[in-house]
Amino acid sequence: MTIFRSVLLATAALALPATPALADNHGAKPAAQAKKNAAQTEREKLFALFAESDERNLEINPIARLFRGDDKNADRLGDFLTDAFFYASKRDTQLNMALLAQIDRSKLAPQDQLAYDVFRYNQEQSLKGSTDEIRALTEVRPVNHFSGFHTFYPNFASGSGAAPFKTLANYEDNLSRHDDYIAATDRAIGKFREGMETGVVETKLTIGNVIAQLDTQLKIPIAESQFMGPVGMFPEDFSDEDKARLTAAYEAKTREIYAAHERLRSFLRDEYLENAREKVGLSAMKGGDKLYKQLIEQTTTLPLEADAIHNLGLSEVARIKGELEKLKGEVGFNGTLQEFFDHVRTDAQFKPESREALTQSYYDIGKDVDAVIGDYFSLVPKSELVIKPYDPSIEQFSAGGSYQTGTPDGSRPGSFYFNAYDLPSRLTTGNMTLYLHEGAPGHHFQLSLAQENTDLPAFMRFGGTTAFIEGWALYAESLGYEMGFFEDPWNRYGTLQDEQLRAMRLVVDTGLHSKGWTREQAIDFMLMNSGMTRTEVVAEVERYIAIPSQALAYKIGALKIQELRAKAQKALGGKFDIKAFHAQVLGTGGLPLPVLESKIDRWIASQR
Repeated sequence: MTIFRSVLLATAALALPATPALADNHGAKPAAQAKKNAAQTEREKLFALFAESDERNLEINPIARLFRGDDKNADRLGDFLTDAFFYASKRDTQLNMALLAQIDRSKLAPQDQLAYDVFRYNQEQSLKGSTDEIRALTEVRPVNHFSGFHTFYPNFASGSGAAPFKTLANYEDNLSRHDDYIAATDRAIGKFREGMETGVVETKLTIGNVIAQLDTQLKIPIAESQFMGPVGMFPEDFSDEDKARLTAAYEAKTREIYAAHERLRSFLRDEYLENAREKVGLSAMKGGDKLYKQLIEQTTTLPLEADAIHNLGLSEVARIKGELEKLKGEVGFNGTLQEFFDHVRTDAQFKPESREALTQSYYDIGKDVDAVIGDYFSLVPKSELVIKPYDPSIEQFSAGGSYQTGTPDGSRPGSFYFNAYDLPSRLTTGNMTLYLHEGAPGHHFQLSLAQENTDLPAFMRFGGTTAFIEGWALYAESLGYEMGFFEDPWNRYGTLQDEQLRAMRLVVDTGLHSKGWTREQAIDFMLMNSGMTRTEVVAEVERYIAIPSQALAYKIGALKIQELRAKAQKALGGKFDIKAFHAQVLGTGGLPLPVLESKIDRWIASQR
């Protein structure tokens, strides 16, 4: 998933207009008609709340509009890292809760009760995450190498991201957004200073990585910067005068952005780094234990304890390691499991030959998946899926792959990004699994189907919980067995390694943030229990350090979806339809896991 998706999920919400009242049913008895009218009135109130909440939210978060293909207020990014932004968001949430309490849930239809429940859950979680105490632990750490505007904005503003560049107004809006970006970059310095005063600081590791990222960006000549990308793709109907004017304006504004990056880089390098903490886990940070507990519930949507997650992870790691032992025997490898891992890590047959060859392999995989997808899904996205590598300026510190949503109308396709940095360290055994996760039927299906479904209120179309979104993508990987892709033992090796990665995340994330593990402990654990290369492991561990708890969502969510499928198969027997089950899971956006379970239980009962 893209780094900035967490911001979009937190801000997303284009809602449907209220549904008109039904025509009078003259054949109904007065009492029944009154009840029907009351139910309709409650629905109108509910969807009016959704619409009003969304509009207030988009005024605060105009960038969310652009990701939906709406360029209203496109000259703004938003007033991030300000008191005005924080309190406006919190007041909106409090207002939403007050208005929701005035709606009688019992008078809503089942589908609307589901929307009610999801909306309430979202608002409750937002309030838990917007207390003064939590704000004091988060806002003063505004940037790390995995989560920060400097990792998102260059591509966004490059002409190849979500921002449109079709009209003169589009080009002018981008220049205006640059001003917001520069202001947010400078405000980040102020927030870091606040944290230095209160003793709540980032790690030396993450800040060192940010400095390296900024160094890389600043070494790029102005003319080759992503911020200058739009001037190389002017529409044909632009006049020569407009092209010259905009080219000069873009160069001047790019220099201002570079100056802002230099200010941030110099501050972090010369002042902040020496005050950053050595220990990488939240348990070593002032207030970190409480923050981690809140993050676990936010990420998994379940009230889980770190110790329980850690032990579950150890159990899964042992199980999957046993499956890898069996595969080792199947391919006839004589040696220990670690020697088997080393063999795959170093064998040239599992290395991509070039960026072009790696890209072609994903094109081929996409065609193979498309050929069988109809056997498992009755719903497929309208939006196209494109495949491309990360931009070289960010690939070193990026994950192995990610997905960026397209627009609801399909005018901008969804994008599957893969990492081509340090090709000798990459293995092709995991290509199939990565595509199933990030592309089809993983993130591309789940996120596209949700936002294309105009029958849903927008917080369900464009929002969603990490546990559902990432849990679905991991579940989608497992469909490769049924689709026949893992009959190839090396594809199966890759998917077992990827499943092992998600199991190890339960152990390592909780180890780092609740048990005092060091970076080296986490790296050693992952190298001992998987066939990942050191480059891959280091990137993963530093990701968990940067964004605590996010990595827990994958396995927790997938286990819940697998549990619900097993429950449905057992209850329905021969009546179980895999296409219908998938439609139920995907048909209402990224639900909190307790809400999803209730929905599937009701569906099972209806099928009986």
